[in-house]
Amino acid sequence: MATFLRPLSYRYQWLYDGISAVAALAVGGESRFRRLALEGLSITPETRVLDLCCGSGQATQIIAQYSQQVTGLDASRRSLSRARANVPTAEYVEAFAENMPFEDCSFDLVHTSAALHEMAPDQLQQILREVYRVLKPGGIFTLVDFHKPTNPIFWPGVAMFLWLFETETAWELIDTDLKGLLTSMGFQVDLSSPMADRTAFRLYAGGSLQVIQAQKPS
Repeated sequence: MATFLRPLSYRYQWLYDGISAVAALAVGGESRFRRLALEGLSITPETRVLDLCCGSGQATQIIAQYSQQVTGLDASRRSLSRARANVPTAEYVEAFAENMPFEDCSFDLVHTSAALHEMAPDQLQQILREVYRVLKPGGIFTLVDFHKPTNPIFWPGVAMFLWLFETETAWELIDTDLKGLLTSMGFQVDLSSPMADRTAFRLYAGGSLQVIQAQKPS
């Protein structure tokens, strides 16, 4: 699956940004989309935040408005170069998400935006284990990614988008009970956490997007 548009969208930043902006209209625009996983969280200048698979820093830029201790991690040197130009106040690390070069319990908050659908199932599980490891006790893992639409009206658009730009791993993710997977790894999802003031699992855009805020137990 996926077409020639996928490699082009990663090669040309203007094309990627344009695609992201159009896709984000379903939730009120690009700025709203980048904030979805952060809604309800209390982030202070001292909060140590890891923006996992940060890409070119679109979400990093938002996070850096709240915290002065933001680290972006990505495996792409080209993406990190763009991120440094976009958000010079953050620190950046070139590494794979499934083998992070951080000590245990390093971060208060780990965030990732539309990245987990790129991972094969075994890779996804390893990444989640790494997230659990680098989070401090009581820390939050917050994410936004694809979900199987609950409103059938959204299915054609989602299917077209996945066919044009994504691989089979995106289809595998929407068939995955990500909330259940996180729970099985020790995260707490159904809770009112110290950092969250609303439900830890939310759906948007006819159920085609999910936001999960999962806590590592204290």
